[in-house]
Amino acid sequence: MSFKVEVREDKPLRGLQACSPLRGGFLSGSARRRTAFEDKAEWRQENTAAMCNMEMNARTFRRPDTDARREAPDEMTVPNGERDGTMENEKQFVRYEDFGAAGDGETDDMEAICAAHAYANAHGLPVKTKPDATYYIGPKALTAVIETDVDWSTTRFTIDDTAAENHKLPCFHVKSVHQPFEPIIPSLTRDQKQLDLRLENDSYVLVTNANVKRFIRFGLNQNNGTSQTDCFIVKQDGSIVSPVDWDYEEITSAEAWPIDRMVLKIRGGVFTTIANRGESKYDYYGRGIDITRSNTVVDGLTHYIAGEVGHGSPYRGFLNAMRCAYVTIQNCFVSGHKIYTTIGSAGEPVMMGSYDLHANSVIDFRLVNCRMNHITDRTRWGVVASNFCKNILVENCVISRLDAHMGVSGLYSIKDSTIGWMGVKAIGRGLLTLDRVVSYGNALVEFRSDYGSTWEGDVVIRDCTWIPSGGGARTPELFSMRNNGMHDFGYLCHMPRNVMITNLHIDDSNVPEDYDGLYLFSDPDGNRSYEAARPYPYIPCKKVTCQHITTASGKPPKLCRNPAPFAKTEVVISE
Repeated sequence: MSFKVEVREDKPLRGLQACSPLRGGFLSGSARRRTAFEDKAEWRQENTAAMCNMEMNARTFRRPDTDARREAPDEMTVPNGERDGTMENEKQFVRYEDFGAAGDGETDDMEAICAAHAYANAHGLPVKTKPDATYYIGPKALTAVIETDVDWSTTRFTIDDTAAENHKLPCFHVKSVHQPFEPIIPSLTRDQKQLDLRLENDSYVLVTNANVKRFIRFGLNQNNGTSQTDCFIVKQDGSIVSPVDWDYEEITSAEAWPIDRMVLKIRGGVFTTIANRGESKYDYYGRGIDITRSNTVVDGLTHYIAGEVGHGSPYRGFLNAMRCAYVTIQNCFVSGHKIYTTIGSAGEPVMMGSYDLHANSVIDFRLVNCRMNHITDRTRWGVVASNFCKNILVENCVISRLDAHMGVSGLYSIKDSTIGWMGVKAIGRGLLTLDRVVSYGNALVEFRSDYGSTWEGDVVIRDCTWIPSGGGARTPELFSMRNNGMHDFGYLCHMPRNVMITNLHIDDSNVPEDYDGLYLFSDPDGNRSYEAARPYPYIPCKKVTCQHITTASGKPPKLCRNPAPFAKTEVVISE
């Protein structure tokens, strides 16, 4: 079949669309108007060798680097057949079958998938799959690069991780057409608002000072910290939108990515991962979908996990967003991974974190109307983790865990959601809000003790319900925190500055026999007394305001088992 591509005369091709990237060179003006490629089968046959040589270190199909920019695809049409002597035109899209995919669930279709996306990227065309197809993705170390809209509909994908050639490599990579550049930023101060820069586009910026360590972890997975890093958005006039968290006397690396102006949309897709059988150790698998493009929406994707056995390596996230801004995951179904145990860096057994959704250095990460099953199943690890993010919104979700691992700053907002047995975990600074949340966690909010239980800012709880430990027998402690002032985490640690609670119901109907009421805070000293001087003080809470807290037991809340850390805290409790 001949796919002759025609372009409307009033919509000339620009930039990459005027280029034949796999043949190298620009088409003439008349050739651009005449055809892009006259036959997809011929295109595939002639360019298979060229595609296989691209980015050989990862065997990733992508188009070559270029300075050309594509802000949005030109509208392209193809003849759809002659009816009653007239020719109807419809938008063109690319199917995997055009490049040899079988879609039978048995044949490894990954090479065809890669080739289809490479063609779609080169011509600014969307990809659309057959709703009744099942594509098998086998062990080959291949990545399909996505730079255009995708409609996976109800198409099934089976990702077989039992014998992957490179388990770190994603199966799909949603990336920008823009190339990164190095901005000149000699230094930064915390919360700086302006840079002496003028940019062609608003840009996402990532800076690092490798000579300063932060997040020096304490406990069973102790480490020596991570390099000080920050991500923020710089507007064309040099103004900084998102907060800068640290002071930078020097910047050892700085990289910027122009923010794509058009939203890239990925719709649908039903994915099943056949779980790996690797050794139970920290060797994270990444055979999912990486997102490094700003302004990306994933809508209606489903991910299942099958074939888990008695051992295996953890997963960093099936959907893994990193180094970008404005990413929304909505109307998706995700799954919890089986918990495996290994020996941590302190020489003791630890449960390994394994995730289905992950955000790393993302600005404005939104999780909306996402679901999972069995949110109180303690044999499955919690589903969402993040590091170094700015502004996280979770709305109308049912998930087992939310974990701001190595910090979130700005706004951390959870609304109209149900959180399972692993609860809400937070480290960072800014405003943390829970509105109309139902939680089954051990605490309503756990400030992670392995990173100093620090939250530099305010916490607001409104119209929430908490079922401590999913109804398990225990003395509830609303906020879990531990920091005895004896460990250097690489920063000054803070309790929440102001805590405001309004209309909170606590189901404390299943409690120990000697129960005398719940506590708002756990003991930061861990129920131990320390007489020695504390070299790394834990800054106490300034004010706690509680209005209309009700309990199933009828017992009023108390502040803390150990009142000493709260000696200067103002506490206001009213009906």
